[in-house]
Amino acid sequence: MLQFFKMSGSGNDFIIIDNRSGQVEDALGDTRVEDFVKMVCTRRISLGADGLILIEGSKNAHFSWRFFNSDGSEVEMCGNGGRCAARFAYLKGIAPAAMSFETKAGIIDAFVEHDVVKIRLTDPRDLKTDYVLPLDGKELVVNSVNTGVPHVVCFVRDLDHYDVCGIGRKIRYHEHYHPGGTNANFVNVIDSGTIEIRTYERGVEDETLACGTGAVASVLISSCKGFVESPVAVHVRSGEILKVYFERVHPSIFQRVYLEGKTRVICEGTLWKEAYSSGS
Repeated sequence: MLQFFKMSGSGNDFIIIDNRSGQVEDALGDTRVEDFVKMVCTRRISLGADGLILIEGSKNAHFSWRFFNSDGSEVEMCGNGGRCAARFAYLKGIAPAAMSFETKAGIIDAFVEHDVVKIRLTDPRDLKTDYVLPLDGKELVVNSVNTGVPHVVCFVRDLDHYDVCGIGRKIRYHEHYHPGGTNANFVNVIDSGTIEIRTYERGVEDETLACGTGAVASVLISSCKGFVESPVAVHVRSGEILKVYFERVHPSIFQRVYLEGKTRVICEGTLWKEAYSSGS
């Protein structure tokens, strides 16, 4: 049986397991980690979550992680997951309040103060603004940037009534972003220090209540277009507010990009084998 934490980062929920001893592989036997993740993240028949995080050892930082979306796919980075992982590591004595951890996107710095966690993301890349994406016989003007994982950003007027799942799914699987696909964010700018967003997440394959790297992508694109200045408050669908800080050193080059927000420990406990076995 596996010990776990369940945590939420502004509406993104995650299962976190300390796997520095290799307990997950020992427990799973011949079961693939990807299949384990997919089963245990399934809501209503198991614990359920947007993703699962394995905390592992590192020679280059306080710890490393493996991050999995709920469909079992392993990806480079997750902003809200990173904030939850940092607080977990601090609570468990794995790392001090000011820490660094290793991801496939690079080394991430994090700072924990009570339930608020601020992380410095890797510098964004592949930024592109105002290009046309053919979609259902129409032309959609989009923007994109990689903030650890790829994101498309679209500006819309009526965010509450926008078809986030329908349009988001088509963008996510669009041939332009093959083979890996992309996340899709829909943004309304409120003022120079505030935006609101909705996000369709790759790997979850649905709209989520928050997306940290999506919040950062939306802010950086908004800055490129002259809509906002650092810092920016980002209102997400959970009702919480993320804050994004950045330095713009060129019209399309950013550095020292930070994501800050609250985290919440939901519970800790023991994951029974029934939670990740098919029962057959």
